[in-house]
Amino acid sequence: MSETSFKSFNASDISLFEMQGIVSSAIAPRPICFASTIDKNGNVNLSPFSYFNVFSYNPPIMVFSPSRRGRDGTTKHTYENLLEVPEVTINIVSYEMVEQMSLASTEYEKGVNEFIKAGFSEVPSDLVQPPRVGESPASFECTIDDIIELGKEGGAGNLVIARVQRVHLNTDFLNEEEKLDPLKLDLVGRMGGSWYTRASGNSLFEIPKPLRTKGIGFDQLPESIRKSTVLTGNNLGRLANQESIPSASEIERVNSEFNLNDLSLDQTHQLAKGILESGDTHKALTILFSKVNE
Repeated sequence: MSETSFKSFNASDISLFEMQGIVSSAIAPRPICFASTIDKNGNVNLSPFSYFNVFSYNPPIMVFSPSRRGRDGTTKHTYENLLEVPEVTINIVSYEMVEQMSLASTEYEKGVNEFIKAGFSEVPSDLVQPPRVGESPASFECTIDDIIELGKEGGAGNLVIARVQRVHLNTDFLNEEEKLDPLKLDLVGRMGGSWYTRASGNSLFEIPKPLRTKGIGFDQLPESIRKSTVLTGNNLGRLANQESIPSASEIERVNSEFNLNDLSLDQTHQLAKGILESGDTHKALTILFSKVNE
């Protein structure tokens, strides 16, 4: 491993603008909370926030942060609405609606309905007052458990702890088992600056993980495998997630199948890498173990 250099500094030594750029770029991609709220006079507001995630499913809790404006420390309409009417409908954003969602982030005057400005369908919620976005693949009607102010200066967050009371799933985004299908969802995530990412096509991948048993771990991979010049860290991580070390009989079978005695160590690792990336992890591990005692 080549020597790595770092640029390091204290958080207090950089400007607010620089800190925002760093955290928004490094902590990414972030899911987007497309929040619908309402004030005490019945005015609806719709705004996206990428400081957002789910923090519990029993009870089902989502947390997002409508931060104070960096330029002057003022609060956003969403935050002000939540103090008046502690309810929110959180809508998930798909690629088909991302441009309209971005338009809704415009700082229109208080009382302007972003549903209308951004061209979204305003669908009445069942249990809470704020409506939901008809175009969203999933919407969550929530009541507010708490709002935690993190500061009074520009950029300070306000942690909104929202408890899910009712769920709406657009059936167009469900698979045959009536579960949300990541291939159909085509979700988007927020990056730094004006950048977004799209969760579709080749950007989606699965990582098998033993849930009831334990992977053997890196420490059980022989040094010749751990220090391979062919295998990547991701390759080794997949191999170390296997539940058992190959048996002698398994090693004998792959030796016979691939004539491994005629291959060099690097050639064997290249063969195993191809088989690993085709999906047969245990066979790849068995091939690698065939050279361990040579």
